[in-house]
Amino acid sequence: MRFSLPKTATAPFCPPEVAGSVPVNADAPFWKRAATFAGPGLLVSIGYMDPGNWATAIEAGSRFGYSLLFVVLLASLAGMAVQCLCSRLGIATGRDLAQLSRERYSPRTAKVQWLLAEVSIIATDLAEVLGCALAFHLLLGCSMTVGIALTAFDTLLVLALQNRGFRRLEAIMLVLVGTIGACFFVELLLIKPYWPEVARGFTPSLSAISEAAPLYLAIGILGATVMPHNLYLHTSIVQTRLFAKDLASKQDAINLARIDTIGSLALALLVNSAILILAAAAFHQSGHSDVVEIQDAYRMLDPLVGGAFASVLFGIALLASGQSSTFTGTIAGQVIMEGYLNLRIPCWQRRLLTRGLALIPAFIGVWLMGDGAVGKLLVMSQVVLSLQLPFALYPLIRMTSDKQLMGPFVNRLPTRVLVWGLFVVISAANSWLILQLLA
Repeated sequence: MRFSLPKTATAPFCPPEVAGSVPVNADAPFWKRAATFAGPGLLVSIGYMDPGNWATAIEAGSRFGYSLLFVVLLASLAGMAVQCLCSRLGIATGRDLAQLSRERYSPRTAKVQWLLAEVSIIATDLAEVLGCALAFHLLLGCSMTVGIALTAFDTLLVLALQNRGFRRLEAIMLVLVGTIGACFFVELLLIKPYWPEVARGFTPSLSAISEAAPLYLAIGILGATVMPHNLYLHTSIVQTRLFAKDLASKQDAINLARIDTIGSLALALLVNSAILILAAAAFHQSGHSDVVEIQDAYRMLDPLVGGAFASVLFGIALLASGQSSTFTGTIAGQVIMEGYLNLRIPCWQRRLLTRGLALIPAFIGVWLMGDGAVGKLLVMSQVVLSLQLPFALYPLIRMTSDKQLMGPFVNRLPTRVLVWGLFVVISAANSWLILQLLA
């Protein structure tokens, strides 16, 4: 599955005849140009609603009701700021974060960055394996071991999409994201949350996180939001749009990419909020504040709602979440390997390698600890991602703040203050979370 990603700085954009490239008509009306640019942000948004995010949202809603909704909002806004940097870097330089890291750092440092990035891809895929396996287990009644084995066959879907082009992939992701959103929309109609209290939950409150337990969950939500592989992914796939290379065209492309990014991550914000609202309305409001596992939430929905429809929708949404994350993880893995090693392999081979490495800890964990291992393994995958995030975020901020590299598109002072502040907060939150998990 060879997506038309840029190869070098001298030829940053693939010719229009290459499958996947999307030409942008500079003379088209604004709304047509914006529609042409829509897509990369959607692929990135998948990482903001993958199965790894479900556990923290369900536990937060079940234990503390709507009070941590503002954390979901602030974490999503932070993600928007970071991802906008990614699209700006890719458009301004014509290269992705992995390529630039290989060029600007010593071979030893670049190799360490590559290894950490590969570990993050495997950790991401582990969460996808567990999410899809759990969905199969809940929907089909099969064992978790069989569910994990079924996830190995998603490689067939990757093969079926070979040479279909980026627009086709983006359309499929839109369908999967739409499925997730529709499922939760119907479930919220069935659950009927108290909306004035939901609205109050979006208001920032220090008292809501004044104790250790809600603070721990708040940091977990923040730490699981910005995914390291998304930084590499976004800087690359934004270049699938073909536009003129003059400054005015690049500025227009950056503006359009920003709209795509913010709009797509707003959808992810709605989905993550819906998960927490569902847990709060269904479990916390009915006195079931001990529902902290995804499978427990699935089983508890039926008796609380009064029918099997809600739990089926929940399982379908979980399956769509895990499956959509699989595709974006594959592309991110290819971007990282090509950028750091200048090594290009067929996408299906990359898929087999990543999924094979993710299946091993999933099988071992379930075999040793039973079905209860799912929650622990999901947490472990988020810890691994938290460890890797600063190593991807730091060079991104440094590069977008480098006037020699970015030219007129360099970060301005307010942006630099904002993103360096986010770096400190996110890194500190992840460090604290890791220390608590390992304590």
